[in-house]
Amino acid sequence: MNLPNKLTTARVIMIPFFVVCMLLPVEGNTLKWAALAIFIIASLTDLLDGYIARKNNLVTNFGKFMDPLADKLLVCAALICLVELQRLPAWMVIVIISREFIISGFRLIASDNGRVIAASYWGKFKTTFQMVMVCLMIADIPALSVLTQIVMWVALILTVVSLVDYIVKNKDVLAEQH
Repeated sequence: MNLPNKLTTARVIMIPFFVVCMLLPVEGNTLKWAALAIFIIASLTDLLDGYIARKNNLVTNFGKFMDPLADKLLVCAALICLVELQRLPAWMVIVIISREFIISGFRLIASDNGRVIAASYWGKFKTTFQMVMVCLMIADIPALSVLTQIVMWVALILTVVSLVDYIVKNKDVLAEQH
């Protein structure tokens, strides 16, 4: 369990605290800002663990598998909370989560064939935009509503583009099943 893997694990541990801060019905904005802080810290661990792993040659199969899973868990928890708070349409979250299930299925098939598929650049862009979108939606600042909408649509487009890119680049994974 090296440092990047500890950071990934810490990101997963932060998720329940984030969800409680998002959904606990308390007067005022204190929990909203606490949720935003937790989400930002968790998101930064994503950048940090990958940087440390690559820089110090600490890339592991655990990291290749758990890092994208931790990202998915964090972002999906946030998106579901935003639907609950009526800040994000459910259909959009369904598209985003469906993409995550499809990619997870691909990874599972690849794993059965002894392959580990790392995240692509499109997937990293998608994750970045989703995380920025979540931050903007948690903050819920009226003066940033247009920016929030633009980032939301870019995140959705990148979700679909990254899915298509992933399938095209890894279509041989499915071919190995026949």
